[in-house]
Amino acid sequence: MPTNTTRLLPLIRAVLAATSALALVATAQAQEAEQETSSDGDSTTLETLVVNGGSGGVITAEGYVGISSATGAKTDTPFLETPQSISSVTEQQLKDRNPQTLLETLAYTPGTRVGAYGFDPRFDAFFVRGFDVTYTGVFRDNLRQPAAVDSIFKNEPYGLEGVSILRGPSSALYGATGAGGLYNLVTKRPTEDTLREVQVQYGSHDRYQGQFDFSGPVNEADPVYYRLTGLLRDADTEQVGVPDDRAYIAPAFTWKPDEGTKLTILGEYSRTKTGGTATYYNDPATGRATDIFAGNPAFNDSVQKQARIGYEFEHRLNDTFVFRQNARVSTLNIDADWDFAYGPNADDPTLLDSVAGTYDERLAAFVIDSQLEAKFDTGALEHTLLAGIDYTKLRFRALDGRGVSPPLDTKNPTQGRPVDPIDFNTRTVQDQWQLGTYLQDQIRYDAWTLTVGGRYDWVSTDTDTTDLATDSLTTISQKDKEFSGRVGLTYQTDFGLAPYISYSTAFLPNAGFNKETNQPFKPTESEQEEIGVKYLLPNSNTLITAALFNIDQKNGLYLEAVGSSNIQVQRGKLRSRGFEVEANTSLDNGLSLTASYAYTDVKIIQGPVGTVGNYVSSAPHHIASVWAYYTLPEDGPGAGLSIGGGARFVGSSYGNDQNTFRNSSRILFDASVGYDFAAIDKKYEGLQLQVNATNLFDRREAVCTAGYCHRDQGRTVIGSLRYNW
Repeated sequence: MPTNTTRLLPLIRAVLAATSALALVATAQAQEAEQETSSDGDSTTLETLVVNGGSGGVITAEGYVGISSATGAKTDTPFLETPQSISSVTEQQLKDRNPQTLLETLAYTPGTRVGAYGFDPRFDAFFVRGFDVTYTGVFRDNLRQPAAVDSIFKNEPYGLEGVSILRGPSSALYGATGAGGLYNLVTKRPTEDTLREVQVQYGSHDRYQGQFDFSGPVNEADPVYYRLTGLLRDADTEQVGVPDDRAYIAPAFTWKPDEGTKLTILGEYSRTKTGGTATYYNDPATGRATDIFAGNPAFNDSVQKQARIGYEFEHRLNDTFVFRQNARVSTLNIDADWDFAYGPNADDPTLLDSVAGTYDERLAAFVIDSQLEAKFDTGALEHTLLAGIDYTKLRFRALDGRGVSPPLDTKNPTQGRPVDPIDFNTRTVQDQWQLGTYLQDQIRYDAWTLTVGGRYDWVSTDTDTTDLATDSLTTISQKDKEFSGRVGLTYQTDFGLAPYISYSTAFLPNAGFNKETNQPFKPTESEQEEIGVKYLLPNSNTLITAALFNIDQKNGLYLEAVGSSNIQVQRGKLRSRGFEVEANTSLDNGLSLTASYAYTDVKIIQGPVGTVGNYVSSAPHHIASVWAYYTLPEDGPGAGLSIGGGARFVGSSYGNDQNTFRNSSRILFDASVGYDFAAIDKKYEGLQLQVNATNLFDRREAVCTAGYCHRDQGRTVIGSLRYNW
């Protein structure tokens, strides 16, 4: 048996055992609940977080279990009726695991590959089902969150109330998206009940953070509610010269004059300071990562400022029609310096030659989505018909400069090296707009739900590149248009089992041109066949899902060596096939658990010479995880205590598309312990202490993607003291 499979078996068994035990425990609890209900007419249930799922894709959840969301259909739809693999990271999971990045937030979701670039606080780069979704798959409140080059919006987990995940091609509703699917980040919204929280944190690498979250009615007379969330952090990291400082503020207001009308304003501003590079030097002789920081602590600042403001409006016209409109304006500016050691000096092998650079990028985007929902019957058929039109306009500007820097001294690799100011060499300006119109009908007959949807998009992109030394200008204009669709069928049994089958497509316009042919790139297209089952155990807060999928992507972009440089070419085709299973529960006995396993086989069907028939780099066949959190009984000796623990398995993978070397498999462990001081005395009610650790055993192995090697992020421990009143 292959080594990686042998190492995987214990965790797979643990995941499957946890899933089986979960079903047995939940079934037993359901039987007890039925007995209690029959005996006294009442039963104990978990508190349900019910929010309006018609706007922004917010989640209705009970503990760890997502029940419904608008992410899968743009209308509030139960997960059991969504004919596609969908899951969620709920607000309770965020509280228990206290993630500090989006990657940590998503680490326990099935099929999500985080850590492919090791420790790197600059970007939230991740993959799903073998496809990169960093640029194409991140949405905010059901609206596209654009990104370009290094201008990728940073996402603060403390500003989220959850994440909805729709896997697979999803252009039928959302337009330009990739083959892997989309991750909808749900912003914290005003609550009708008063909420007050302040928190201080201290952690590894001199990490200091203070944060607050206030919400409730503005006054007792007006139907206006507010929320104000913010934090301030001063922190170093495991890499010298790479801080992780952040200031974040997010105001929100909701006006609800009647039950049929609602307007929510969502805003945010943040400033983040980190490093221009965080990578380790790769020895060209071996191609592997060393322990030497490849950057320059004296020339490695990266400051990113971003802001957004938008609204969600919903108005019920009558018993049949509801109108919604969501819109957002967002801006991002990143100013960074970087210095990178790339090879031994010819005269002194203890020195490493370096190259330095600087860039200034600005991204501005406007997104608006208008939709009309109608619910009506035609005979025995119940319809939820959705018609909409959305528009995205973005402008991206980049100034880039390259220069020289002193060599890195391997005998003192953390010493800063002075770098002279670097002038900008090129200026790139890109303007893009996308207009899409879509129609979807969810048709219900008895236990059957047929979902049929289609969309047509028009995209126009103009790119101007100026060589500032010669003042020469290159202009590329391209226009794309494409139809996307989805059809799916779901059957719901009386006992909570819901098998489904679906077919969906996606398209993604590509900016730039092929330097070999001087022709614009065609859009990247993908299609998926998926079959699965979802099981919501009766009278138990437990959801188990499983899916089989096949995804074909064509006209993908690849880097290919031509002469002494790499250029983008388009002649690729990828195929991803796999299986996923996930289980989530939050039981009345204080136990919450999430477990998942994903098998993914991603191959290059067409691509650069030497890669055809190979596996995509850093795409493991096996990913599995288990996280459990238990709150001890209030009347027992451990009253007030909560403990949690998790394990994340990442199977072996190839380090490049040529498949000449491999990344080893690894298991990373996380842990949590908390204490509620109200167990000592009621006068301490609302005061809680929590300590979270990620990569508990500090495993920091090399991980290589696209031929370049990084290192896993090491152990971090964060203590939090929280007070709610």
